[in-house]
Amino acid sequence: MVIRPRVLLADDHSLVLEGLAKLVMEDCDLVGKVEDGRALIQVAQQLDPDVIVLDISMPKLNGLEAGRQLKKLLPSIKLIFLTMHADPVYAKEAFQIGASGFLLKRSAASELMQAIHAVMKGQYYVTPAIAKDFLSSLTQQMPAPQAEIDSLTPRQREVLQLIAEGHSTKEIATMLNVSPKTIEFHRSQIIRELDLHSTAELTRYAIAHGLVSPE
Repeated sequence: MVIRPRVLLADDHSLVLEGLAKLVMEDCDLVGKVEDGRALIQVAQQLDPDVIVLDISMPKLNGLEAGRQLKKLLPSIKLIFLTMHADPVYAKEAFQIGASGFLLKRSAASELMQAIHAVMKGQYYVTPAIAKDFLSSLTQQMPAPQAEIDSLTPRQREVLQLIAEGHSTKEIATMLNVSPKTIEFHRSQIIRELDLHSTAELTRYAIAHGLVSPE
């Protein structure tokens, strides 16, 4: 008897989600679809899927941060990043947090099921479109700007993303279930750590480091 993988999809574009659903439903059990990273963490814990196919650029919590938290909460989960970001730096970070696969949206139709089958066998999958550059990036030092953002705590990166998305201190406090004073403290720590002094500078930094999409 063939076991059908239980798959959860995460992307902030409903049309993309519908397209992905059609790709996986023939050979997989589609257990859910979500459109932001915070919902992904909540739903994943409820449904406990075998595989999560997720984008990097998602509102409220980007895919890399969501993936990092999910691997701590559900260590056996298989993460496949499906993204427009062809920069191998993103792939490198994805695998550092525990991803099993990385492919580009433009090749999803031909590669997604191949990637799902591979990760279900305990293998890794990297799209051929960036495989060579990805392997080269593994031998290179992480650039200084990435090292700066790595100095932030996971909660500080969450706050930075939400600030860059335009949420108020009160809104962020409500989302994270903490007090506004706590958010102001995190903001001051972020500003001190990154030496940035305005919301505009924080937003540009977040976009440059893939925490939010420039769309």
